Formats: sequence, structure tokens, C-alpha cells
Amino acid sequence: MNHKVKISFTVITIIIGFMLAIQFQTIKTPKNRDTRDIWELRDALIKEQKLHSTLLNEIRSNEEKLEKYQTKIKDSKETALKETLQELKTEAGETEVTGPGVVISIVPVTEAELMGEKVSTVSPDLLKKLMNELNMYGAKDISVNSERIINTTVIRDINGVTKVNGHSLNRFPVELKLITQDYHSAEKLYNQMQFSSTIDEFFVDNLKVSLSKPKKVIHVPAYENSIKIRDLQLAK
Repeated sequence: MNHKVKISFTVITIIIGFMLAIQFQTIKTPKNRDTRDIWELRDALIKEQKLHSTLLNEIRSNEEKLEKYQTKIKDSKETALKETLQELKTEAGETEVTGPGVVISIVPVTEAELMGEKVSTVSPDLLKKLMNELNMYGAKDISVNSERIINTTVIRDINGVTKVNGHSLNRFPVELKLITQDYHSAEKLYNQMQFSSTIDEFFVDNLKVSLSKPKKVIHVPAYENSIKIRDLQLAK
């Protein structure tokens, strides 16, 4: 065997040994696998897709408003400012809103009352979870017992009673009114809530959640309290 053949044989042997070492290391230290089942992955994907769709709609809406504002400001600054102010008040919840939607009623389970188990209020955590789910499924405006829900609304337990905007939820039924983008969205929300696990969690607390059929006209009242603005200064 000549010198070149020996060198070639040695190089090939080194390469094969290196590849075997890499393969052994790969088998020895497998990558961590996602242990979630297919339904959990499906739910996570659906939530991400809905969030992505919501963000795209908000971006598109803001772009349209900006274009509309820029066009109108050329014609009439005063009119454009008034319309913009009205839109901001509507978004902040300072105006009454009317549109298609669904009414949700929360009452004690009859069996619990017959057994003498008194239910006096709704859990603030469950109520917030329900509203988060409604928002995810397309609810735009929500009121709880005629109290408008806005971004700064506080829902908390005070001395064993759940309060919304400082008003106690110590009487039943607790009624939620919600408005969606259109009637089709109301139907879609209604169908999705039929399979909500959150509704089952209310039943654990001896409460029953009922949804009305989608309605073409729902009235959601305006936020009555003053909205406090902090950490803002008037621009020059």
C-alpha cells in the first residue's frame, strides 16, 4: 500500500468516526418535545390567530381613521376635531352604544337554593375570566348590571362582595349586555360560548350562566363616572 492510499484511508476513517460520534451524541441527548396534547395546541393556535386578526383589524382601522382625518383636516379643522373627539369618547365608553349582541344572565343554581346553600355574589376572578373570553370572541362593548366596562374598570372583592366600578353585585340575576361588530359576529360569539369551560366553572360555584339568542338591538349604557387621567401634560 503506497503512501497516498494510506493517507486517504486515514482521512476516510477519521470522517466516519466523526460522523458516528455526532450521531451518537444526537441520540444520547434528544431535543425536548412539546408534551401538550393536540387539543391544547389547537386552542393555543386559535387564540394566536384571533389575536393576530384583531391586531390587523385595529391597524387597518387606525390607518383608515388617520387617512380620513388628514383628508378632513384640509377641508375643516374644526369639524375633523369634533368628529375625532366624539370617536375618542365612544371608544372610552362615555357614550351609550346600540348594536347587535347577546345578553348573559347569571343566577344561583336552583338545586343549591333548595339545599339551603346561599350564594350572595359572583366571584370577581370568574367574572373577569368570562369577560376576557367574551372579548376574545368579539365583544366590543360590555356592561354588568348597567355598569359600563371600560379599560380602567376595577372588579374586586370588598368584604366578601364583588364590586364593579364601586357598585356591589349582591343581587341576582347579574346581567351582562354585550355588543359585537355585527349580527353575524353576535351569532358566532353565541355559538362559541356554548362550549365555554368558563361557564362550567360558574356551575362549580353554584351559579348558572344563560345566554340569550343573538339580538339585533342591544343597548349598553355610557360610563357615568369621571375618567381620571394621570401622568399626562398639556403639549405646547
